[in-house]
Amino acid sequence: MSKSKPIVIVSGVAAAAVLLGVVSYTATKPAAPGASGSSAVAEVSADPSAGVYAELEAYARRDASDRLALGRADAPVVLIEYADFKCGYCGKFARDTEPVLVKKYVDDGTLRIEWRNFPIFGEESEAVARASWAAGQQGRFWQFHRAAYAEGAKEKGFGKERLAALAEEAGVPDAARFAKDTDGAAAREAVRADQEQGYSLGATSTPSFLVNGRPIAGAQPLETFTETIEAAAKAAKAKASGGGGGPAATGSAKPSPGTP
Repeated sequence: MSKSKPIVIVSGVAAAAVLLGVVSYTATKPAAPGASGSSAVAEVSADPSAGVYAELEAYARRDASDRLALGRADAPVVLIEYADFKCGYCGKFARDTEPVLVKKYVDDGTLRIEWRNFPIFGEESEAVARASWAAGQQGRFWQFHRAAYAEGAKEKGFGKERLAALAEEAGVPDAARFAKDTDGAAAREAVRADQEQGYSLGATSTPSFLVNGRPIAGAQPLETFTETIEAAAKAAKAKASGGGGGPAATGSAKPSPGTP
């Protein structure tokens, strides 16, 4: 979290840090030699009510002007993703799982997805993170996200020429502004703030997620996300109607988001 904001969710953060810190390596480690596909999955309970920390809902920004978010600011469920464009498992989630979640839950107003740049693989990770932010300033973050996570994209690297090519592919209209923004102080600060929030949560590798206060580590199967989102939506509905309902109904959530 930003240092300008006092952290008042210590118990939830500590518990989540244990969960994400312990299982994140399992969730993102390379498959064993000779193994096929991305079979490594974190040991996270499939029970949608397990490991929910209502205090962690405060990590959702719910800022309608956030260009790196998708969905309504007042959606009942917010999924926060901490990810690196050089992370293979993040790419798998982006290609295979996220589009399903968007069609099923974002489009009907149930879910908001908030992106957090969490570069952990060195200078190129930092550069593409800043570039994604710069694309977002021209309303093309999600198009850049799709291009950067396309099959085989990360193998081409993320040098300056490659970033410019991705921006062009994403339809970023002003290339000169994109280049200036990518190397600017505002991009560096935005990425630093995202990283700081992820580290404060205890995330040590990518992808890591929060769904209305429930930490999820790794590119879990689609069913883990759908079950968690539906449970969170049910709890939010019960809370709104004054019925309490479930672990997620005991904390305070912030207001609302919008579509880039």
